Amino acid sequence: MKTPLTVVSLGPGDPRYLTRQAEAALREASCLILRTGRHRAAEWLAGEGVAFETLDDFYDRYDNFDAMHAAMAEALWARHAKRRVTFAVQDALTDGAVAALRASVPEGERLQVLPGVSTADVCLAQAGPQPAGFCVLPATSLADLLPDPAQSLLVTELDSARLAGEAKLLLASVYGDEAEMLFFPSTARRTQAPRLLPLWELDRQPAYDHTVCALLPAAGLTGRERYALPDLVRIMARLRGEGGCPWDRAQTHQSLRKYLLEEAYESAGAIDEGDPDHLAEELGDVLLQIVFHAQIGRELGEFDLSDVTSAVCRKMIRRHTHIFGAAHADTAEAVSRNWERIKREERGESTQAEALRAVSAALPALTRAAKVQKRAADVHFDWDSALEALPKVAEEAEEVRAELDAGRDPQEELGDLLFACVNVVRLAGCDAEEALTAATEKFIRRFTAMESLIRADGKHLEDMTLPEMDVYWDRAKALPQT
Repeated sequence: MKTPLTVVSLGPGDPRYLTRQAEAALREASCLILRTGRHRAAEWLAGEGVAFETLDDFYDRYDNFDAMHAAMAEALWARHAKRRVTFAVQDALTDGAVAALRASVPEGERLQVLPGVSTADVCLAQAGPQPAGFCVLPATSLADLLPDPAQSLLVTELDSARLAGEAKLLLASVYGDEAEMLFFPSTARRTQAPRLLPLWELDRQPAYDHTVCALLPAAGLTGRERYALPDLVRIMARLRGEGGCPWDRAQTHQSLRKYLLEEAYESAGAIDEGDPDHLAEELGDVLLQIVFHAQIGRELGEFDLSDVTSAVCRKMIRRHTHIFGAAHADTAEAVSRNWERIKREERGESTQAEALRAVSAALPALTRAAKVQKRAADVHFDWDSALEALPKVAEEAEEVRAELDAGRDPQEELGDLLFACVNVVRLAGCDAEEALTAATEKFIRRFTAMESLIRADGKHLEDMTLPEMDVYWDRAKALPQT
């Protein structure tokens, strides 16, 4: 069997922390390559007469870490094809080049990663007892993997002031500038012990290399700059728990139903306003309702938030077969057709009538009517255009007139009239809810303008007849923006 490419963890660089296996691999390597010579172990290896090369030149050739790591892996495998390579990094578990090596093992080759003492092990031992659960992240990963502040965080490989500055900005957005951290200086500065500093000083230290680290202790729920979904889950659990909020503890799925609808409508209103800050706030209120229901479901043994996220993730994967499967869909219309077809298969709908009945009765009436009509149109039970559908509106209006003339209840015929109007709106390519909302807003604007004109003439609405008001209504209609 071919000799594997071997990876050794150097840890903080003190040879006392090297395992016997790791030291032997370094001394016996036929081709030893260090990720960087800017590591205390490089000095020790040179003093021991161990020859090595470094990949330091890659840092100057690449601006993107992912691209650099991929290039390092490619170069290492190419070198290993000619001569057995031993690759030494600070910590194999978090090193991006090692991850790239794992992801690109050529056919017939093997990768061997030796266990070792990491810089994180040494830092955490110096830091003293930590709460259960902590996270170790290289500084280069912070942009993609912002941590959970409920856990202690050790940021490793702060190898430059620039990288420390980028890390500071990302961390300050979560913890705040004044958050206290334990700073571990370069192991090359052997006389310096870790020290407590405010986060804003992270990029103002005298020296940086791959052994520089910073430990941020777990943060409480209060006084933070930013919060994540796990924080909301914890807050809701506390509000619903023993000694929590009496109102929150009293709620049920049914009592919260109206709030879920209200928050969804308020989010839609924020979209119409075009205010992103307001939209973020309202979407947060919608998310609160979801987490609230998930917490109640968990307490009742029905479901929890992971069931909610699992269900929607499975659905998105299942219904996007053109992304996660072999299907093809080059247009939005093709995607919609696939989506509806998969939905019907999931629900076991064998007839189009079942597809119509599956449209939720909880939807706003106009929206539900449009959806039912669209599903009927899927089997071509539809007019060809809005113009062809328009006479049906007049027909239904006459039937309403007949009911009114006869003194009968017109509700059923009024429903038919509304349904016919929705058909015309849909075939015209518009949304009935949006159209009626716009019409209502226009009515409010014109009524406001009419009342202002009446007041300007020293009159009062309550003292006027409808024909008199109509005169002012026509004047209001002629005004711009009404």
